[in-house]
Amino acid sequence: MKLSRRQALLSALYGAGGLGLRALATGLPASFLLDPARALANGLPTCSDQAKAQFFIISTSGNGDPINPYVPGCYADPNITHSADPVVAATALQLGSHQTTAAKPWASLPQSVLDRTSFWHLMTNTPVHPQEPDVLKLMGAIRPAEMFPSLLSKQLAACLGTVQSQPITVGASGPTEGLSSDGAALPILPPIALKDTLVSPTGALTNLQPLRDATLDSLSSVLRTSATKAQRDYLDSLITSQAQVRSIPQTLLSSLNGINDNSVASQITAAIALIKMKVTPVIAIHIPFGGDNHADPMLATETAATVSGVASIGSLFSQLAAAGLQDQVSFLSLNVFGRTLGPANTAGRAHNPNHQVSIAIGKPFRGGVVGGVAPVGSDYGATGIDSATGNSNKSGDIAPIDSLASFGKTVLSAVGMPQAAIDYAIPAGKVVTGSLA
Repeated sequence: MKLSRRQALLSALYGAGGLGLRALATGLPASFLLDPARALANGLPTCSDQAKAQFFIISTSGNGDPINPYVPGCYADPNITHSADPVVAATALQLGSHQTTAAKPWASLPQSVLDRTSFWHLMTNTPVHPQEPDVLKLMGAIRPAEMFPSLLSKQLAACLGTVQSQPITVGASGPTEGLSSDGAALPILPPIALKDTLVSPTGALTNLQPLRDATLDSLSSVLRTSATKAQRDYLDSLITSQAQVRSIPQTLLSSLNGINDNSVASQITAAIALIKMKVTPVIAIHIPFGGDNHADPMLATETAATVSGVASIGSLFSQLAAAGLQDQVSFLSLNVFGRTLGPANTAGRAHNPNHQVSIAIGKPFRGGVVGGVAPVGSDYGATGIDSATGNSNKSGDIAPIDSLASFGKTVLSAVGMPQAAIDYAIPAGKVVTGSLA
C-alpha cells in the first residue's frame, strides 16, 4: 500500500503505528511501549548524567557562510577584512568574564545569553561544499563512522525520554545538509509540512487524551503483574496525567498555527514544538549568515546576513526563555568551512579550509573564545588550542587539525558522557575543559 505524504511524515516523526504519539500521550518511553515485557526484562533506561542532559538545536550550512570575520578573535589583526557598514562595526563584547570585540549585532544579545556563548575557531580541512556530510562526521574522527548530531542524539535520548534517538532536520538549504543515522539518510521535515500534518481538526495532536487512556488500559495487566515495585514507581513517575495531556494540544497547536512558510523563524518555531513534544534530542535548522559569497560588492550580503543571523539566534533564546526552556536547550552551529579573511576580500570571499567558526550557547558552556586565528599561507587559519583554558596557543596541546574533533568531544563532555566513552567514540582531539561551565 502506498503511503500518503501525511502518513509518511507521521511515520518519520512518531514511528510506525503512531508509537511516538502514544509516548507523547502517556509520557512512557517509546522503547517500553514497543515491547513492555522486553523493556522490563532489560531493566530501566540508563542515562549517563540526567542533570547535564540538554536538547540541542543545531544550525548547519553546506554553503560555507562568512560567520568567521565578525566574531570575537577576528578583530586583533588589522589585516582581517570586515564590512565598513556601521551596522557591523567593531563593538566591545562581554562573554562571561571575557572582554573581547565582535561585530555590533552580537552585542544586541542579552547578557544572560552572551554569558553562555562560546565562539570556537576551528579547522574543517576542506574547501569543498559536498563535504558538508563529512564535516558533520567530524571528518572521519567519529568511531564508528557516524554524524555528530546522531552521536549526540543517541547519547541524550535515554536521559531526555524522547520518542526517538535519531535527530530531525526541519531546515536545509540543500541535500548536503540532510542528516543520517547509522549510515541511513534521514528525512527532512519542513515546518510547513509539519504544520499541515499536525494542525487540523483531525490532526495527530487532537486525540491525545483518548489515546492516552486506551494505551494505559492495554498496559494495565503488564504493569500490575510483570513489573517490580521499582519499575512501577519509575513508570508511574513518567505517566502523563489527564490534565497534563489536555494542555499539550492547546500549547502546541497555538505555536504551530503561526507557521506559514519554511523560513528561519518557522524552523525555530517547529524546532521548539518538537522539543516540547520530546520527539528527539537534536533538531537541525539552517540560519543563513551570508552564503557562498564569492561576489559580494561592499560585502553587503554578508553584512545583512550577519544582522539577520544574530537576530534569529536572539529570537530563538527569547522564545526558549518564554517557554521556560532556557536551561534545557542549547544551540550549536557547524558549517562545512569558513571564508577567507585577508585584505583582498573587499568584494567577496573564497572558501577557507583552515578556518571556520562554530558557536555553542547554553547552560553547559562558559562564555568566551576558544582558539583564534593567525596567518596561514596567503590568508588566515585556526591556531592551536590550550585544552585547559581554551586560549589560542601556537604550541597548544590541540593542533588545528584536531580542533574539529575537540569541539565534538567537548560538547559530549558538556552533557555528561563519560570520558572513556568520549575517547572511544572520538579518539582524536581533547576536551576543552576551559569552555565548560
